[in-house]
Amino acid sequence: MPKSITIFGFHSIQTQLENYPENIIKAFSLKDRADKRLLAIDKQLNDLNLKIEKCSKKHLDKITKNNSHQGIAALILLPSLLGQNELTAYINKIKTTSLILVLDSIQDPRNLGACLRNASAANVDCVIINKNQSANINSLAYKTSAGAVNQLKIFQVTNIAQTIKELKNKNIWTIGLDLSANKSLYSIDLKLSTAIIIGSEGKGLRSLNKKMCDELAIIPIKGNIQSLNVAVATGISLFEVNRQRNLFDKAIF
Repeated sequence: MPKSITIFGFHSIQTQLENYPENIIKAFSLKDRADKRLLAIDKQLNDLNLKIEKCSKKHLDKITKNNSHQGIAALILLPSLLGQNELTAYINKIKTTSLILVLDSIQDPRNLGACLRNASAANVDCVIINKNQSANINSLAYKTSAGAVNQLKIFQVTNIAQTIKELKNKNIWTIGLDLSANKSLYSIDLKLSTAIIIGSEGKGLRSLNKKMCDELAIIPIKGNIQSLNVAVATGISLFEVNRQRNLFDKAIF
């Protein structure tokens, strides 16, 4: 059953309007603000006959739990995530060289959102997250993803190790990022169908999931920092796959 979340900020609302306006239940707009950007979104909402409640900053702050809302918020229905059966069917249909991101127990919704944003920018085929011990796709994850939640195929599974095994059975090379690995990510051929498996912020990949991977790799680091933020590591890994496959078609910064 779809759940409802509150999203906020110009980019989040605009992305929702462009992709799934039918999932907007109600919008909230700051009554004392009338700049062009806010008026343009108000007009889009009105044109779609969506209900807009004009409210005070205090009320909007309460709705968004004091997050930076830029004067606009909306209550939306978040589509139910796809499950294991849908994932199996999807993998069976992939015919081209695939790129899949597997996120194992990402705890912080902002990190989850940033990983999803990287995944969308790297044009992954799908993202797989675990049902338990993982952050939910909530308002913060949605905003940090910069709309990627609406642009990705996201599957939620109960057993990451079993999922890795299934990917391997479909001839998808599974690469786990791990600080104890001896092999650099840059030394691995990533031009074949590949799944990048990323572990949690503190503990990394769980031991069983490590054992299930075809290879473990490390991103070489110089300097005094011992490890990278999980979203940064995700971005580096996915774009290394794109680099090896010569898939860049526009500037990334």
